[in-house]
Amino acid sequence: MNDTLNTFVRPQDWPSEFGDIDLSIHDLPHHSSSTEWWYLNAHLESESGLKYSVFASFFRKIIGYDEATKVADYAHSITWAIVDVEHKKYYQNSRVDKRAPEIGLKKLRKKEGVKDERVRKAAIEMLEKGSMPYPDRMFEGDVTVAMDKLDLVFDTNSFKKNANGDYILKLHDVEHKLTCELHFNPQKPPIRHGQNGVVSGTSSEDMFYYFIPQHQVTGFIEIEEAEIEKGEDKVYVKAEVKGTGWYDHEFGRHREKSKEEESLDLTKDVSWNWLAAQLDNGYEFTAYHLIDHHTQEVADAQLIMIDPEGNRISTGDFEMESRGELWTSTKTFQSYPTEWVIDAPDFGLHIEAKAPFQEQEFATVISKPAFWEGRIEVEGTFEGREISGPGFVERSGFDEKETLEDFFKAVSRETIKSIKYILPKNPNQEKLNELVTRKEQPHFAQNIDSEQYSKALVEPIRSIIDRGGKSWRSYAALACCDIVGGDSQVAKLWLALPELMHVGSLIVDDVEDKSDVRRGGPACHVMYSEPVAINAGSACYFIGQICVYRTKKLEAEKRVKIYDLYFEALRAAHSGQALDIHGLNYMMDDVVENGGGELLEKRILAIHRLKSAAPASYLARIGGILGGGTDEQIEGLANYYEALGISFQIIDDTLNLRGFKDGLKTKGEDITAGKITYPVGKAMASLDQKDRARLWEIVNMKTDDLTLIKEAVDLLDKVNAIDKCMDEAYEIMDKGWKILDPLIRDSMVKLNLRAFSWYVLDRQY
Repeated sequence: MNDTLNTFVRPQDWPSEFGDIDLSIHDLPHHSSSTEWWYLNAHLESESGLKYSVFASFFRKIIGYDEATKVADYAHSITWAIVDVEHKKYYQNSRVDKRAPEIGLKKLRKKEGVKDERVRKAAIEMLEKGSMPYPDRMFEGDVTVAMDKLDLVFDTNSFKKNANGDYILKLHDVEHKLTCELHFNPQKPPIRHGQNGVVSGTSSEDMFYYFIPQHQVTGFIEIEEAEIEKGEDKVYVKAEVKGTGWYDHEFGRHREKSKEEESLDLTKDVSWNWLAAQLDNGYEFTAYHLIDHHTQEVADAQLIMIDPEGNRISTGDFEMESRGELWTSTKTFQSYPTEWVIDAPDFGLHIEAKAPFQEQEFATVISKPAFWEGRIEVEGTFEGREISGPGFVERSGFDEKETLEDFFKAVSRETIKSIKYILPKNPNQEKLNELVTRKEQPHFAQNIDSEQYSKALVEPIRSIIDRGGKSWRSYAALACCDIVGGDSQVAKLWLALPELMHVGSLIVDDVEDKSDVRRGGPACHVMYSEPVAINAGSACYFIGQICVYRTKKLEAEKRVKIYDLYFEALRAAHSGQALDIHGLNYMMDDVVENGGGELLEKRILAIHRLKSAAPASYLARIGGILGGGTDEQIEGLANYYEALGISFQIIDDTLNLRGFKDGLKTKGEDITAGKITYPVGKAMASLDQKDRARLWEIVNMKTDDLTLIKEAVDLLDKVNAIDKCMDEAYEIMDKGWKILDPLIRDSMVKLNLRAFSWYVLDRQY
């Protein structure tokens, strides 16, 4: 690459190449900066010995210039979190500029930032209302940034510097009743990061980066969950705290492009791990890895240690690796390690770091859709001596789901994991007790051969489930839990219940329909016999009960309500299946002779509503109950999923007809099967008597003659039946959404749910 790409001209308001950093100047905002942020973290302990950690980042970024004055226009945002180690609670807060919807719309319309078109469409729809997807919220008050002193006021949050050199951090979230006020007293001088302070940003910026690794911190934290129950206890905190703190400041500007660079995109597609810790031997250290997305190689890495006197040593020769099982968020379905190992042989340093609890994901569009930043506990050795201390890890940019297809592959993987937990192929005695009846009734499982039990029941079920499916039904329950303000993470096993219910119906359906293939492999009855398949399919409906009584802290009233809903769903689905098997042929002579296609359409929709829409609707109700939604919200979710279920089946009815028209693999199998689908009903309502008779004649033949199938499809097209069905499917879904939309807060989950509805329908054809 041409050397001009690496040209660097130091801005006048940066520190000099060597020498001390003058904090009276460089703590302040920099006129030259296109991007600037101030970051603090602290590890604290109350008088009673309870541990907390806090981090906060204040950002400002140029979004344009005043045409007349050429003065830079900055957008501002803040992210902060309180970590309650004792109660394993993570309280995140994200505030963005009041102009964020406008800024976001400009980017989305330029097709920047979001690759999935359905997600982009849903985001535009939300931003056009002037909303931001929660947990991001717009500033309500003013944002002021003084240029002659360090005095940042971001609405109810501030970061200031006193005349004595202390830093004051104040954080306040009115909505969630969280308050934090901390005083940082520096104990060491500022330390340059990178190459004498210069680092390369991820968007072709030159950045200057320094940090103060040790502060004495005092102050207080107040947490009041007066209205939100977490488990069996409500968390109340109002504590004086003290501990240690860390401070980072980074500022930079976009590099001037040469003529050779004008046509190049210099933005770096990178992920990073960053770790900083304060050790009990008086040392601090920070380490980071930047990973290039394209090559998966380390693009940059550095480890810096600061001794008790404030001297700096650094190396790029170290290993920083994650280990242990990944933790997966049920909100974003991103996976994160929560244990790390760092080895720096030149320093004689070996570090093992582990999070005290895993759920420390920070969801935000600022670093979409989320990053993991949380407290860790460090142990290891340095020059042969044991060391320990608290720290923070930030992990961002890994495991991003660029499309909804990627997202639902992750949902499917987690669904299978939940199934494996509930229904292991080699159940031990404890699991066997649970599967047969329940753990409290072990005598029912006595003298059962676990291996034979697995062959007789578990393997036939798992043979279908382990192939993976769309998993949108499984996502429904968790999404409905989150969308009303609940925490789906505590109900992760509920991914299994919809899948078990659905697969149970598939196994039995395949026996009834004599279908030989399911999910790309042999149907269950082909592999294991019809009696085994019928029993396995039926058992699926009852194994899902384990999800209910495995959910801790589920009140008895809610448990009973969920049981009622679940069995109502099964009754509805089996009623629909009965009507589907019985068929609608009994109506056809009268419909052909006298018309009445409208009634035929209603009968078909009734079957669709029972077979597909009712189970989806009931699962949405269950999710809403788990999340603590209001009756109105739960009803809105149920109505929406009913609409989606009906729309799904209507689109499914058009699928192989469109496939036939478009020359795809599907060749009108429903016509070959003699099935009266919704497009047939729609056509019967519009065709004249002669064409009705001919269409029914061909359908009733159950023919695989492509010429006859084409004739039937042409009759459907004569009255635009297929297109009308598709339009109606989207109209039904949109009507359901319009009812739900005002009932629930605009949020990232809501945005995903809106995009998901298009995904479910669009991908059908």
